[in-house]
Amino acid sequence: MVILLKRESSADKLMSELIPTEVIEKRIYLFRGHKVMLDSDLGELYEVELRALIQAVKRNNDRFPPDFMFQLNYQEVAALRSQFVISKTTRGGRRYLPYVFTEQGVAMLSSVLNSNRAIQVNIAIMRAFVKLREILISHKDLSLKLEQIERAVERHDADIQLIFDAIRQLMTPPEPKKRKIGFLREE
Repeated sequence: MVILLKRESSADKLMSELIPTEVIEKRIYLFRGHKVMLDSDLGELYEVELRALIQAVKRNNDRFPPDFMFQLNYQEVAALRSQFVISKTTRGGRRYLPYVFTEQGVAMLSSVLNSNRAIQVNIAIMRAFVKLREILISHKDLSLKLEQIERAVERHDADIQLIFDAIRQLMTPPEPKKRKIGFLREE
């Protein structure tokens, strides 16, 4: 009896074992209206030294326009530090402001790095960006439906208030008619 086992390809194994989508999703931030990833996070995922990654980008600077990659300013870095993402420079951390890459920049980065690992990591990152986009679309649909319900309720609020007022009037007993004391004179 021969039993055939399905073997996973090395690419599938890399994707499932090393880079779960949740790990990548936690490393996607929102800066200046763009979903971006930090250069240090990308270096870690691609298993490339940060200086080598930045060096490869600078050698191919024409491939990274401002909508693919930009450098954070001091306020944005301070916001990251408050979330414990970047260490302080006094403790041996970064000496310059970090770069961030948009979805298109990440795709371009994989072509600059040109390794099997970069290709596999890039595929995983693209899937994470797509998943986030799908989640955002579903949230927009839900928020639109909620707004429609709120508008419908607002229109009916006045009608519902009138119904409650009518019910309250029916529930209160009418005041008994008072008889006048004394005699009534007939004419």
